[in-house]
Amino acid sequence: MVNSNANALGILFPNSYDSLVPELVGERLMASIPFASRYRLVDFILSSMVNCGIDNVSVIVRKNYHSLMDHLGSGREWDLTRKNGGLNMVPPYAEKTVSVYNGRIEALASILDFLKEQKEKYVIMADTNLAVNFDFNAMIEAHMESGADVTVAYTEQPLPDSILDAPHTSKDMYYTLSLDEGRVSEIQINSKEIGVQNLSMNIYIIERQRLIELVSKAYVLGQIYFERDVLAPNLKTLNVQAFRFDGYVARISDMKSYFEENMKMLDNENVDALFYSGDPIYTKIRDDNPTRYINGSRAKNIMAADGCVIEGDVENSILFRGVKIAKGAKVRNCVLMQGTSVEAGASLEYVITDKNVTITEYKELKGNDAFPVYVAKYQKV
Repeated sequence: MVNSNANALGILFPNSYDSLVPELVGERLMASIPFASRYRLVDFILSSMVNCGIDNVSVIVRKNYHSLMDHLGSGREWDLTRKNGGLNMVPPYAEKTVSVYNGRIEALASILDFLKEQKEKYVIMADTNLAVNFDFNAMIEAHMESGADVTVAYTEQPLPDSILDAPHTSKDMYYTLSLDEGRVSEIQINSKEIGVQNLSMNIYIIERQRLIELVSKAYVLGQIYFERDVLAPNLKTLNVQAFRFDGYVARISDMKSYFEENMKMLDNENVDALFYSGDPIYTKIRDDNPTRYINGSRAKNIMAADGCVIEGDVENSILFRGVKIAKGAKVRNCVLMQGTSVEAGASLEYVITDKNVTITEYKELKGNDAFPVYVAKYQKV
C-alpha cells in the first residue's frame, strides 16, 4: 500500500444522495451500496485516500449506518487500524442537540473540537456516490500551487438524465461550475442545462484552520449547506479553484444508473480504467471458495465474485459473493447481489436482486434496460 504521508485528513459523508436511490438505502446508506461484484461504493474514495497517504479519516454518518460499520470494521483492510488517526466513525447528531444534522455545515460543526485538535494542514471532504480511482496527491499539489482557499474537483460531462429528470432535488443538491481561467466564478445549483457541463464531484480541499473559521461563522448564522450557503455567495472573496478529473467515474444517481454503471464493468476497458489506472481498490475480505462452474453450466461475459456456484445459464451479468444459479435456470443482463439464489428453471432478464433474495423454481422476471426489475432484500419470489 502506498504511503506518501499526505499532510491531509479525510472527511466522508456517506449518506449524501441517499434520496436518489430509495430502493437501495432502506437498510443501508449510499456508501455501503454494493458495486462491481465485490465492492461497496465507499471502498473507492476510501482506498484512494489511503493510497495517497491519508491515514486519518472520519466518516460522519447520518442514518442506516450499521451495514457500513459492519463493512468497514476497524479499517484493517485499508490499513487504518492505528493508535493515532486511523478510521473514525462519527455519530449522527448535531453539536449539543439530540437532532440529526441536516447539511454539511451542521455535520462539520459537530466535529469542530476534533478538527481543532488535529495536526494536518489540509482537510479533504468527499461524498461516496462515485466509483472512482482518484489521485488526491495531484489535487493537493494543484491546490498548493494555485494558492486557493478551496479547490473543488469536477468532471466535464453532460448532466445525467436521472438528475435532469429528478422531480425532487432539494434534499440532495448537485452543482455545476462556471470557470474563469481555472477559478470558479459561479456555482449553479440543480442546473437543467443541456450539453457538456463542469459537474462537481463534491470533493473539496481546504486548509483545516480556514475550514474551522468558515464552519464556525456559518453555524452561528444558522446556515446549513457548505456549497450553497458558504461557497456560492462568497466566490468574490474566496479563491475557489477547480481541479478537472479526466479519469473514469461511475456516478450513481438513480436505479437505472446503478444498473448501467454495474453493467459497464463487463467491458474490460472500463474495468482497466477504474481498477488499474491508479493504485489498488481495497474492500472487506471474505474468505470463500472460488466460483464453481458445474459441468453443463454456461457462462458468457460475466463478472462473478468468490463463493458463487453456477450450474445454469448466465450471460451479461454481475454476480456478487455467494450467488447460486441452479441447473436449468437462465440469467440475462442481471445484477444479483450477495447470497441471491436462483432455483431450477427460473428465468431472469434485466433484474436487480438485493442481498439474500430467492427466486423459486420456474418463476420468470423480466424488465428492460430502461426499467430493470428490483427485488428487495430477503424477498422470496
